[in-house]
Amino acid sequence: MAKPRSGAKKATPAAKKVKSTKPGVLKTASKSVAKAAAKLVTKATGSAKAEKKAATAKKPAAAVKKAATQVKEVAVKAAAKVKELAKGKEAAPKGKESSAKGKEAARAEVVMPPQAEKPRPRATKLPPLAEPLNKRDMEQLLTAGAGRGVVGEGSLKGRLTVLDGLPSLVVVGRDKRELNFILQGPDQEVLPAYLDHKVSVSGLIKKTTNYGGTVDVRKFSAKKPEAEAPAPEPVETETRLRYLSPGEVSQVISAGMGAGMKGFAALRGNLEMTGEEFVLVVSNGGTRQQVSFILEGKGAKGLRKYLGHTLSVTGVVDKSSGWGGRIDVENVEPRPSEVRPISREGLETVQVEGEQPANIEVRLNHAFTVRLQEQPGFTWAIEPTAAKRVGLREANFEPSSEGGPATREFFFTPRNPGSSEVEFFLAKAFNPGQVERSFKLNVTVKP
Repeated sequence: MAKPRSGAKKATPAAKKVKSTKPGVLKTASKSVAKAAAKLVTKATGSAKAEKKAATAKKPAAAVKKAATQVKEVAVKAAAKVKELAKGKEAAPKGKESSAKGKEAARAEVVMPPQAEKPRPRATKLPPLAEPLNKRDMEQLLTAGAGRGVVGEGSLKGRLTVLDGLPSLVVVGRDKRELNFILQGPDQEVLPAYLDHKVSVSGLIKKTTNYGGTVDVRKFSAKKPEAEAPAPEPVETETRLRYLSPGEVSQVISAGMGAGMKGFAALRGNLEMTGEEFVLVVSNGGTRQQVSFILEGKGAKGLRKYLGHTLSVTGVVDKSSGWGGRIDVENVEPRPSEVRPISREGLETVQVEGEQPANIEVRLNHAFTVRLQEQPGFTWAIEPTAAKRVGLREANFEPSSEGGPATREFFFTPRNPGSSEVEFFLAKAFNPGQVERSFKLNVTVKP
């Protein structure tokens, strides 16, 4: 190996004297410093040789001394730099945040000049005419979430907006959802002036997505949006009643249906009384699904002579619950009964009076009757299933001739042998769920 020069001999011990807790940092730093010192020494020696050749041989000691002083200065600077590097490496973990903030601040200080926007390509030529859109195509075109790929000549109406610098037509589709169509063609530069106007365009329509597309505009017309006029205050008008249709009449006379319906109708049923009010029973008489209406108004006077008869009542029907309501009577006409009463001649009839629990025996295909006293506002009834099981034929209302409480007669003709329990309920006339009291009767049918 070649021996180092005189300047390098003095610089190496100066670098070794630096002590640090991190030898790796010093090692890398000393290498860079040694390279810098070697460069300076070579320059110094090169200049010293040039001076030697230029000067006389009497001054070699002065040149050597000058080079030595330069090497010493370089060595001192190298040692100071090594110390600074060592301190900076040790303090680096603590000052990471501050250095990061400093870098961000430095980046913020550098203001980039605004980039010039590239001109967007705009359609200036119109495509050739295509096939016109039919009704099915237009329906798909105006349906959000469908119709992608539909192309054809047609027209659209909507509100003009600007989307990314391009005129866009907002069209309300079939299900009230909005569709966006970009407007293209020679009028593309003019259309943004009609922002928020009602615009009608015609041309080649292409639905590129399920929620929009493009329109090559051949013709367009814009209408300025009208200023919203103050809405006039609603005038209270009397609701006009209407005639109920046959379907609505069937709901009115059905149990549990048509609650809240009101209108003109003609109903047929049997006339009864509850207290001082006349009641028209229109269906399911004598059961807990009975539908009845209280008759009121001028036309409801003088009807006592028709008690127990079938009447056709015309007027304003108001069904307040599923089991009845009221009728403002305009006209009453007697009608023959639709169901002929069963002849009781030749039948062995077992009669039960009052609400005393009892056990009765009845022969098959014969009859038994139950008479119960009613109260004003209440009526006696049985369950529809029990009525079918024991053969309920009639539920007759019998007014009292002396002005006392009325009674109700249930007439049964059992068709199946066996024993069964029949329960009678005294319930509200228009609310069968509200029961005042009940009465049970055990019936045995013998063959």
